[in-house]
Amino acid sequence: MVFCARKHYLDWHIYYSEKLKQKEYAGENVELNLLQNTKSYSEHSLHLATSMRSFRADKLSHFVHCLIHNQPSQALSIYEQISAHYPIFVTRDLSKAKTWIKAQKRGLESCGLIASAGAKRLKAEGIFVNNEIDATHWFLNSQDDVRSCHFLEDAGTEFVVQGLELDWCLIAWDADYRYKNNAFEYWNFKGSKWMHVHNDAQQRYLEKSYRVLLTRARQGMVIYVPQGSSQDLTRAPAFYDHSYQYLQQCGLTEL
Repeated sequence: MVFCARKHYLDWHIYYSEKLKQKEYAGENVELNLLQNTKSYSEHSLHLATSMRSFRADKLSHFVHCLIHNQPSQALSIYEQISAHYPIFVTRDLSKAKTWIKAQKRGLESCGLIASAGAKRLKAEGIFVNNEIDATHWFLNSQDDVRSCHFLEDAGTEFVVQGLELDWCLIAWDADYRYKNNAFEYWNFKGSKWMHVHNDAQQRYLEKSYRVLLTRARQGMVIYVPQGSSQDLTRAPAFYDHSYQYLQQCGLTEL
């Protein structure tokens, strides 16, 4: 797109957000130097920093930004400002998480179970991210339809929920995006073991996947982090414990 602008539209005035250079957004692959011969302007006002999805917490996107970028003290400060109107809890008990979600619903409000497409070891917890689900049934079917999101049985991934939202979300957090030694680690489950992700683009992709999941709820959410199992090397408790503790550092209280 940048190349096309330089080649064919030299008489255009091109404006772009100053955030375009950051990895979190377009990343380092945008060669803005190609626009040096055009009328191009970096504008702070073009960055849509405020989430419009949540009518209860316009600061949710800022909270998620800090959480994803390993800034627990900033995340804590922001969550203290929104917690009264936008509850977020953490738990190691999936049954308790489902009970809480269902108790929050009023009337025709929606709720759903969501997880990263890479959260493949949630299979042991009865959460199957590899199952293909029909998004139409999942979002639109009635509350008494087992295929609907309301049943909290079929897990929607970032591919299903991106661009859409629910009133209440149950987010299942797996070891693909785990916290250890004061930093996030990136993993991909292949075959029968976890493989460390070193590619920068793939790491950014995983961050964005969890960002999508954490910004789908309009009214509140609960994050479920499994206990893991000392009998299963692919679900070692250490893969999950540190992530759970980190979420608590960000201000989230146990359900």
